[in-house]
Amino acid sequence: MFVLPVRFERSPKLHSMLSEQDYPVGTRVVVQGKRGPEVATVRGQASPPDPKGRYGAVLRDASPEELIRWKDLHRQGEDLKWLLRARARERRLPVKLVAVEFTLDESLVTISYSADERIELGPLIAELREHTRARVNFAAIGPREQAQMLGTLGACGRENCSSTHLQDFAPVSIRMARDQQLPLNPEKLSGPCGRLLCCLQFEHTQYLELLKDLPRKNARVCHEGSGACGKVTKLHPLKGTVDIHTEQGPVYDLPASELKRATDAPAGHPGKSRAESPSESER
Repeated sequence: MFVLPVRFERSPKLHSMLSEQDYPVGTRVVVQGKRGPEVATVRGQASPPDPKGRYGAVLRDASPEELIRWKDLHRQGEDLKWLLRARARERRLPVKLVAVEFTLDESLVTISYSADERIELGPLIAELREHTRARVNFAAIGPREQAQMLGTLGACGRENCSSTHLQDFAPVSIRMARDQQLPLNPEKLSGPCGRLLCCLQFEHTQYLELLKDLPRKNARVCHEGSGACGKVTKLHPLKGTVDIHTEQGPVYDLPASELKRATDAPAGHPGKSRAESPSESER
């Protein structure tokens, strides 16, 4: 037995499936998932199974007839999605219908939707009964799942990470933006889904390592070469430098290796300021 990583159509997430034979990457296969038989694509090399693992199963490679049926069901799902959207508008239902997906045997249809409040789905179910005999499953999804399923362009100009390679949605906090010295502008820190950018987490660990060698923001420091003392106003982790503000004015891009705390400076330099206390300073 082998374990094959496969990917379904609307998500980059890889699912591990048991298979009696290996298949080349890119092969369309029929798998038995949680919802029923579906078509998926092999996206990696086979590996030995873990005795403690829980897997779905690869049933067979998809035949030409099954691929045609799969595409027909996809088109049918798209038609139903637009029909349900029209009916929801007519009934003034505050719901966004994202996707309508059939299993390969057409025994189950899953409607992915988002709504800010609890809504009555009965009218939509009744509408579906007129067009399919499949069992109906409504699945509520969040903004990130919407972006994952629909696919959008990010601020970088490329397709968003959630629909191309992210396997899970890790927590993202505003602290990550602070540590990377980014301007706290919600419009620039938010992705197409309206939530904080997933990519803020990618380099956060590296930034934390770089910040260890820099003084804290608002700390009072002195430059060993010029003797200038002032308050740290900005950090540049990638360059290893900081900006300080002295009584004479701002001084830019001083190497952190040439700075020392004002309390360690020769007599006459200002001492440790209140802003340097751990409760009020931040990176």
